[in-house]
Amino acid sequence: MSAYLLLLCLALLQQEGRTSTTSQGCSNPEAVRVAEVALEQINQEQTSGYILSLNRVYDVSHTPEKEKDGSLYKLTIDVMETKCHISSRKPWKQCEVRTIGDVPVYGECEVTAFVDTQVKLQNYSCALREVPATAVVTTCPDCPTSDNLNEPVIKDTVSLALQRFNEESGLVNYFTLDNITRASSQWVFGPSYFVEFTIVETVCLKTTDPSELSSCKPMDCQFAHRGFCDGAHTAQEDEFENRNPVARNGQNRKSVEVKCEIYEPQASAVEEQAHARADSGHTGHQHHNHTHLHPHEHTHSVTPTPDRSFSKPVVSLGTIVNQPASPRSSPAASSCPGPRRHNLGLRGLRL
Repeated sequence: MSAYLLLLCLALLQQEGRTSTTSQGCSNPEAVRVAEVALEQINQEQTSGYILSLNRVYDVSHTPEKEKDGSLYKLTIDVMETKCHISSRKPWKQCEVRTIGDVPVYGECEVTAFVDTQVKLQNYSCALREVPATAVVTTCPDCPTSDNLNEPVIKDTVSLALQRFNEESGLVNYFTLDNITRASSQWVFGPSYFVEFTIVETVCLKTTDPSELSSCKPMDCQFAHRGFCDGAHTAQEDEFENRNPVARNGQNRKSVEVKCEIYEPQASAVEEQAHARADSGHTGHQHHNHTHLHPHEHTHSVTPTPDRSFSKPVVSLGTIVNQPASPRSSPAASSCPGPRRHNLGLRGLRL
């Protein structure tokens, strides 16, 4: 009898050890919530690139930590790049995922997060890659395919688009190129080039003589405005052959399109809050509005209070790298992977 009881106790101990780490299905609402919040924190930590969107939870493990009154989650999540640049600081759920015609990018992230009353990102490692041009063309022969950012024709297209933006924006200061972030091309009525790029406000007014614009320096202060632009240019066939679509004397102007989002500096929001607090305690206080583009003055009567929502971790919690897809093991958790939210119609590609 005593031997039977000993065996029973050993069996119970083994069972308890096995259940110390539990698996949740990838469609479990709590697992999905942890993945969504962790991805938001990953996006908030980035300073360049594009905002990532959750495609699906590929695998998940869940370890209760009773001493800390919480749980440790380890997740593998599949992600897709959106059209929102990281400088927009938009929540990823507000951003549109790149379609097959937008040079789509996909990848996966290994994520660890501790969960109690909140989801606290511990570390992450993400690998991203463009959908191969062959996969795009096979499914959509007329869709644009990726171009080298250093091609002269791409730089010329950016120059044309930025020139048009500065001429038509109605803003006070001149904006200059910060970085070219994406380029693609396709044949429409001629070779068409599509570019995405970031811009930054300079110290020069737009009324500056064109011959002096090349020496305009980016504004180096906390109130400098930045922006993100989509540009396009449809060239003539002979221009395509010469790889030189730059307009001369207004030529090809109608074939240039540009759309830019200008982002209010984070410091302006902080300053606005400080002025609002000052206004509440003083009558007749002259209100300084920093929520609109304006000539920059740096004599402020109220010292801005740092806004913690804009603070960044001193040490990065992880990495995002560009690399080819590598084989990965099948999910260990039951009911995994979860359903995809996007597949772009590319059945032969693992997204």
